Amino acid sequence: MGPPAGEVARLAAGAAACALLPPGAAGLAALALALAGRRAYARGAEGPGRVEGGEPVPVTLEWRGLSLRVGREGEKAVLQSCAGYAGPGELTAVLGPSGAGKTSLLCALAGRVPRSKGARLAGHVRAQGLQRGDAVGWVPQDDVFYSQLTVRETLEMKVALQAPQLGQGEREAYVETLLTEMGLGQCADSCVGDRKTRGISGGEKKRLSIACELVKGPQLLFADEPTTGLDSFQAEQVAGRLKSIASEGKTVIATIHQPRGSIFEKFDNVVLLFEGSVVYSGPAGEALLHFAKLGFPCPKGQNPAEFLVDLISVDFSSPENEARSRARIASLQEAFGEGIGAELAAAGLQGSTMSAQSLVEARAPVATQVLWLLRRSWKQITRDKITNRVRLGVNVNSAIVFGSIFFQMTRKQSTIQDRFGLLQVAAINTAMASLTKTCQIFPTEKTIVAAERAGGAYSVAPYLASKLTAELPISAAFPLAFGCIVYPLTGLQPGLGRFMRFLSIVTLESFASSALGLTVGSVAPSPEAAAAMGPAIMVIFIVFGGYYVNPDNVPKPLRWVPKVSLIRWAFQALCINEFSGLTFDVEKKGDIATGEQALERLSFSGGVNDALLAKARIVAVNYWCAYSLLKSSTPKFLELEEPTP
Repeated sequence: MGPPAGEVARLAAGAAACALLPPGAAGLAALALALAGRRAYARGAEGPGRVEGGEPVPVTLEWRGLSLRVGREGEKAVLQSCAGYAGPGELTAVLGPSGAGKTSLLCALAGRVPRSKGARLAGHVRAQGLQRGDAVGWVPQDDVFYSQLTVRETLEMKVALQAPQLGQGEREAYVETLLTEMGLGQCADSCVGDRKTRGISGGEKKRLSIACELVKGPQLLFADEPTTGLDSFQAEQVAGRLKSIASEGKTVIATIHQPRGSIFEKFDNVVLLFEGSVVYSGPAGEALLHFAKLGFPCPKGQNPAEFLVDLISVDFSSPENEARSRARIASLQEAFGEGIGAELAAAGLQGSTMSAQSLVEARAPVATQVLWLLRRSWKQITRDKITNRVRLGVNVNSAIVFGSIFFQMTRKQSTIQDRFGLLQVAAINTAMASLTKTCQIFPTEKTIVAAERAGGAYSVAPYLASKLTAELPISAAFPLAFGCIVYPLTGLQPGLGRFMRFLSIVTLESFASSALGLTVGSVAPSPEAAAAMGPAIMVIFIVFGGYYVNPDNVPKPLRWVPKVSLIRWAFQALCINEFSGLTFDVEKKGDIATGEQALERLSFSGGVNDALLAKARIVAVNYWCAYSLLKSSTPKFLELEEPTP
């Protein structure tokens, strides 16, 4: 990955003349992420990108003395004095055995090292040609998309939000160009898919991920293990696309895991890492010659990539083999440090790229953001037929089961308990159905949103507003179906007004539970964690829901729980709606004659509107919590510090 000796000398001579950004920063990718909000664009079918004289500005990336330490006291060295170079028009590959620090180096160059206690990132990184407002692409290892959108729709969404200056015709032309360049034309109208929905292949997803980053028109592109998990053919296809992108004058850096020989031939530069230290950094064509001079020639016919990785891997089969392989690697590191590594250090840098994470902004107007995000959310929800059918089936089946159990209740004294039980399970069933669905889906969606927000695609408020607007009709449909079946089957108090209030209460209960699911999903680190947290919280709300524990008997330190229990307010509203004005058959002294007397035993007072207002406040608070949590959840990365002398 480092330039040849002559090039090193040229870089050293030009280093002083090159204007540097201020030091004390977060590395290159923070610049990439944050500056996207103020980038300038060139219009046309070629897509966005800063240009000078009609040509894209090439970027040369250099780094010296790059070190990363993690742990509470920074006791573990992940990267140690790494140096290298990546030029325009070149595909640079970072290779090494598992745990070598490949992804850590890429994250350090891209400013994406997560901030943690005791962690420290130090060194010098410079991107010559990169200016404030320019875009930098980052292709993550895991490809996560909205599963129900097609490939074309996914790219249209990206272009609309990140290149809003393009007209409709220009946007369509640009999307078609990206589809053609990335070999996605045949699957352009196929859904991306996920585990439960069949979609495009892994290689096509990876190429789509790259295409989404190209929307920003970056001259510098990072790709984290873009071939991992792909078969050999798909891996070569992806590597070929990266090579094509580099040949357009862009600077492309990728970590590659176990490349085949034909993929290795596409590399212009190679960085070999072992336990965070550079063993070789330079032209890929000179790597084998370098090690052959050190007494380690590559056997004829062997894959060069496998040979290089095997050469710097430790054999743990026995203590003797481990010691022997570590001694070999140490000698290779020493030889590199005295040769090419010394030349790279001599071309040193005086400064670092600055951090601009605080400048991350959405480029499209708010109205445009809402419009496109609303379209996406609506398509994602309405096309997910499997989930919708399951939810509808669950609600209909529950309504039929409850209707069968509590069929046509009479006015006998024993039906008082039946009515309370029916209304309680109606509130619980509605809440759990919405909560489970949200906790299963939102944490995954949150990952997509975090990545898109990091690139400045949109803001939290437009996203949340569009998501809630799109979900309102669907979220209302299922409890309405439940209520329309269970109400007449069970013989609840007749009257159109009471029936409509019943439907309103269960619908609002569904909204409240979905809002709670958003809050839980915003806090939970994974879908599994959200699936565990949501029901646990709901159980507490059920216990304090007014049926099992009378609010007057709740211990004082816990009296706030019934006030925030969405089950309690739904149950109270349903009970007041059903029991108000209801009379029962009196068979003996002490029997309950009116519904009001039954309500007194549960300490329910006030009207339906009071309970609905309390529930509306719970909905609003949960939406506000979800908004605040999403807004504060932007990933924070380590600042790049000056190295210690």
